[in-house]
Amino acid sequence: MTHVLDPGTLAAGTRPGPGPGAPFDDVTRSDAALRAFLHGLPGVDQVGAEQRAATLGTRSIKTTAKAWAIDTAISMVDLTTLEGADTPGKVRSLAAKARRPDPEDPTAPSVAAVCVYGDLAGVAREALAGTGIHVAAVATAFPSGRASREVKLADVRDAVGNGADEIDMVIDRGAFLSGRYLEVFDEVVAVKEACGDAHLKVILETGELVTYDNARRASWLAMLAGADFIKTSTGKISPAATLPVCLVMLEAVRDFRAATGRQVGVKPAGGIRTTKDAIKHLVLVNETVGADWLSPDWFRLGASSLLNDLLLQRQKLRTGHYSGPDHVSVD
Repeated sequence: MTHVLDPGTLAAGTRPGPGPGAPFDDVTRSDAALRAFLHGLPGVDQVGAEQRAATLGTRSIKTTAKAWAIDTAISMVDLTTLEGADTPGKVRSLAAKARRPDPEDPTAPSVAAVCVYGDLAGVAREALAGTGIHVAAVATAFPSGRASREVKLADVRDAVGNGADEIDMVIDRGAFLSGRYLEVFDEVVAVKEACGDAHLKVILETGELVTYDNARRASWLAMLAGADFIKTSTGKISPAATLPVCLVMLEAVRDFRAATGRQVGVKPAGGIRTTKDAIKHLVLVNETVGADWLSPDWFRLGASSLLNDLLLQRQKLRTGHYSGPDHVSVD
């Protein structure tokens, strides 16, 4: 099992900064101080984390609870298209599906957001006007993060200017894995500022971080820098969203709120394709951080094909039989 972080383990004299997401002055005063803090976090018991995630993943739920879980999962989806061949027409089609996931059933909830490249954020914003569905845009040289900070910040400002109200940034994994933690921290702070009123999701790319300890450290670093959400993956690297790494990140946001009073959301993304996958994540959320996070405001599922399976399973519960694959649109 992993350990709950005792707020008392924060460096002596640390305190929340003046605004939401502000860093702890003492923890981030230098690279050495930040390194000492991150490496002072309790280590993750790999076997314990994997066993707990596997155990929670086998939980069965009854029909009534399953119906609730499917609708909740639909409402948490960031419906995503991040391909070089994306077009305005494809984004408009995705936005239509986001608004009315099942055109034959108006009781099906809308999704949380449509996630696109920044140059198409304006198309999504126009197509989703008045719906309350968010427009998320990837930025900061997604998915590699390999660009100058000036270019990354321009990328963010362009996406926000085009209409994105959520920004999904990638951290510099090379800097993080080299131990240049303050460099990564400063970049997240700068991106947060460039976001203005837009919410910031910080992608850790956990498949490249290798260890659960690194996933925990990166989670804390992002939250200290002002992240509104921490996100597992770009979806372009394997492994992407796994239950154990999501468990580690959920424990991090739980401990961060206990230590600071600020709640941060979590977004697993990449490889979540089936209703079973989605429900496993909801069980993990409920058992790790509780009902406070069982809301699209605090938990998202980054996906493209997942919504189709959720809709097919939803119809099975309502009618007693599965529709053919042509019941749902191909994304």
